[in-house]
Amino acid sequence: NGTSDLQLERMNVYFNEASGNKFVPRAVLVDLEPGTMDAVRAGPFGQLFRPDNFVFGQSGAG
Repeated sequence: NGTSDLQLERMNVYFNEASGNKFVPRAVLVDLEPGTMDAVRAGPFGQLFRPDNFVFGQSGAG
């Protein structure tokens, strides 16, 4: 739940600290279908990720 000293100490393993005490998840989201990435970006958690963390192809595999 992020309240222990050890958890708070190791937060930089999973998050980068941005300005204003904001934490951004360390993640690379990859898919061959750009529509999937659009859905993630438009969803409730889309604002958590930096735009350059999304990597996608021009068309799906199928």
